[in-house]
Amino acid sequence: MFGCDAAYLDGLLCLVAADRDPPFNGVLVCTSRENHAALIDAMPALRVHPVLGKWLYVPQADAAFEDTAAQLSALVLARDPRIGVEPKPRKPRKAGKARNSVLPE
Repeated sequence: MFGCDAAYLDGLLCLVAADRDPPFNGVLVCTSRENHAALIDAMPALRVHPVLGKWLYVPQADAAFEDTAAQLSALVLARDPRIGVEPKPRKPRKAGKARNSVLPE
């Protein structure tokens, strides 16, 4: 997903691990805005993602990154209903178009 690693559980997109330039450098929490306050209260290192405002994230540079990532993983494995979104279905590819195809010169 966008050059990052996505974690799914029970068909829900739950976490995205990103190791790119900020703000895509950390763990993104796939959730809805209704759950932001409760999750931030539980893990103060979380913040609203500046590009994907519907999700939360903790940057790798945050001192609480490792603890927060471990807490998030535990919540996902416990199937906490605050974490996880249904991924949008992929658009069908047009006939004859292959992914990563090389164009003739």
